[in-house]
Amino acid sequence: MTDTIEAAARPRPLALADLHASLTDPVLDAMNFLNEVVARFPEALSFAPGRPAEGTFRTEDLTRYIRTYCDHLEHERGWTREQVRTQLFQYGRTNGIIHELIARTLANDEGIHVSPQAVVVTTGCQEAMLLTLRALFSRPEDTLLVSSPCYVGITGAARLLDIAVRPVPEGADGPDPDEVLAAVRATRAAGGRPKALYVVPDFANPSGTSMAVEARERLLAIAAEEDLLILEDDPYGFFVRTGSPRPTLKALDRERRVLHLGSFAKTALPGARVGYVVADQEVAGPGGRRTLLADELSKIKSMTTVNTSAVGQAVVGGLLIESGCRLREANAAAIAHYRSTMNTLLGELERHFPAERRRALGVRWNEPDGGFFLVVDVPFAADTKALERSARTFGVLWTPMSDFHLDGGGRRRLRLSCSALEPERIVEGVRRLARFIEAEAAGAEG
Repeated sequence: MTDTIEAAARPRPLALADLHASLTDPVLDAMNFLNEVVARFPEALSFAPGRPAEGTFRTEDLTRYIRTYCDHLEHERGWTREQVRTQLFQYGRTNGIIHELIARTLANDEGIHVSPQAVVVTTGCQEAMLLTLRALFSRPEDTLLVSSPCYVGITGAARLLDIAVRPVPEGADGPDPDEVLAAVRATRAAGGRPKALYVVPDFANPSGTSMAVEARERLLAIAAEEDLLILEDDPYGFFVRTGSPRPTLKALDRERRVLHLGSFAKTALPGARVGYVVADQEVAGPGGRRTLLADELSKIKSMTTVNTSAVGQAVVGGLLIESGCRLREANAAAIAHYRSTMNTLLGELERHFPAERRRALGVRWNEPDGGFFLVVDVPFAADTKALERSARTFGVLWTPMSDFHLDGGGRRRLRLSCSALEPERIVEGVRRLARFIEAEAAGAEG
């Protein structure tokens, strides 16, 4: 009797089947699993995270950046101390308080010339994605095109919003404009409405690929002809290893086809959680009313995060002011660091797998000309079980590429990130990785 009473008093669990279907989607589990593995094997060397190196971070910089920003408001803008206090301590402008500094930095660094009113400051780039997707996709048939493989942040956001997604196969040089055109037409033929393409044109996550300038121009021409918007995500464009920086799609955009998504996570500090979206497209409303798309995004933001942290914005704002709104120059040391880590990673892979051994094993990798990531093809299933064996027995972590594919690809591929490790740790990490690959290849042959 007592057991029956206790059972009746116990709260009834919610049924997973009654919650949003995205909660059972493997895309939403991918990052949680990786974090779990890292926590379980803290001694393993990790090529998994795409986070920036911490070598240049100093806690005392945070207070200095805030002081710089406050001084700017007082001495350059003529604000009173009370106005400055309100700016930092209270709710602020929904679209952000450092939009003018961001616009100036984009003009200096990227040749992107837009009104500050077209910039929405967001809580990281992830919010920029969510706001943009929610605003643009209004009908069930609206379809988002994405490169395959693709960053799980955008596909996960689309899943949360019940947006149809169509993968576009990626080549050695990033998205092929002709494949994009074929996907647009195939989507229409199937009854869908291709609304936008998400793309990382420089050193993409996860593949490390980059689009040639000619391909960018061709993609913009297709977007204009096919009435397609482009969501350009550009977190890694500064970090060139070889050659010269390429113009962003937004810098080449003459018809306002591109929404430019950005973040200060890689170029400043991820802890500030400050991103942005450039949305300078005009929106025509009733009675001939015209607004900027940025203003429409602001309405959505007011119902999600309300506004982006003023303190986080002040930190980034102070950094931008100290750099003269020339963040590329301020990142010179970071650019050199990531160039060194990528060169070390490529060199160690070559040392452990010279050409003849690569052919015998069926191992190969790409050689990105910048960024944080490269991809290794291996002769075995690079799945979560293999990752656990790699961590437990060999003390090295990586990321399965299958997590980034919507079309069942990437099963024998793994992603390596070199951003968060010092060169000497990369040397040891590749030694462990080589032992793991050799052991798995031998097992696959057996």
